[in-house]
Amino acid sequence: MIYLVFSGVLWGTGGLTGRLLALHAHLSPTAVAGYRLSIGGALLILFATATGRRRLPDSGTAARSGRLPGAAASAARPGLVRGRAAWTRVGVIGALSAGFQACYFAAVALTDVSLATLLTIGAAPLLVVAFEQATGRRRLDVRVAATVSLAVAGLGLLVGEPPHGITATHLALGALCAIASAAGFSAISLLGKDPVAGLDEITMTGYSFTLGGLALLGTAEITTGAGFTPRPAALGLLAAFGLVPTAIAYGCYFIGLREAAASTGTVTALLEPLTGTILAVALLGDRLTAVGMVGAALLAVSVGAETWHARTRPAG
Repeated sequence: MIYLVFSGVLWGTGGLTGRLLALHAHLSPTAVAGYRLSIGGALLILFATATGRRRLPDSGTAARSGRLPGAAASAARPGLVRGRAAWTRVGVIGALSAGFQACYFAAVALTDVSLATLLTIGAAPLLVVAFEQATGRRRLDVRVAATVSLAVAGLGLLVGEPPHGITATHLALGALCAIASAAGFSAISLLGKDPVAGLDEITMTGYSFTLGGLALLGTAEITTGAGFTPRPAALGLLAAFGLVPTAIAYGCYFIGLREAAASTGTVTALLEPLTGTILAVALLGDRLTAVGMVGAALLAVSVGAETWHARTRPAG
C-alpha cells in the first residue's frame, strides 16, 4: 500500500509542475503531456536496464502461491520486452496512456480544469468497482460502496463548482471526454493486475509511456507545435515532470497493484487532487473554502479507510 499512497502523492505534484512548464516553455497541454510520458518512459527504461530490476523479488513464493506462473516470473528480464504477448501489452498500455491524457486535456479545453478533474478522477473508481463486481474479482460490500461514495463526494466538495458560462454542448462533449479519460485510466489499472511473461512492470511502463508520449508529441507538432526554447528553467521543469509524477509515480503505482485490488489503486489516486490542492494553497496562494476543507477531509478519510482495509485484508 505504501507504493500506491506514494504514487498518489507524487501525482499531486504534476499539476503544479505542468503549469509551470507550460508557462516557461509556452507549450500546449498536449505537448506537455507528450513530453511527460516520453521522458518518464525513457527514464524507466534506463532504470530497469541499469539496475537489473526484476518484477518480483519473491517470484518463487509468488509462483507457488498461484499468483504468478513460474514461467512468467523467470521469463521477465529487466529492460527487455520479449514475446508477442509482452509487445501487445506494451502497445495497449501505450495507446491507453496517450488516449486518457488526450481525452483529459480535451475535457479541460471544453469545460475547465475543476470539472474535468472531478469527472475523470471521480469516475475511475466507480468504473473499476463496477468491473470488479461484474467479473467477481471483488465483492461489492457495504464498506467498499461507502468508501468509494465518500471519496467521490469529497472530491466533488474539494473541486467545487465550475465557472459559469460553459455551453450545454461544451459541457456534454467535455463530460464524454472526461469519462473516456477515466475509462482509459481504469483499463490501465485493471491490466496492471495481470502479469505477462517476459515483461516486468517497470519495463512495461517505460516502453508504453515512451510510445504514448511520442504519439502525443506527433499530434502536438502538427497542431499546436511541440518545440520550445531550451532555457535552464524549462529543462529543469521538464526533467522534474518526467521523473517525479511520471516515472517514479507510475512505477510505484504498478508495483503496488501486484497485491492490491485495482479499485484500491484508483481510490488512492484521489490523493492527486488533494496533494495538488495543498501545494496550490501553500505555494501559489490559492484559497481553500470551508466546503473545500470538508471535501479534503472526506478524501483523506476515504483513502485512509481503503488503505487500512487493504493492509488488513487476508492474502488471496
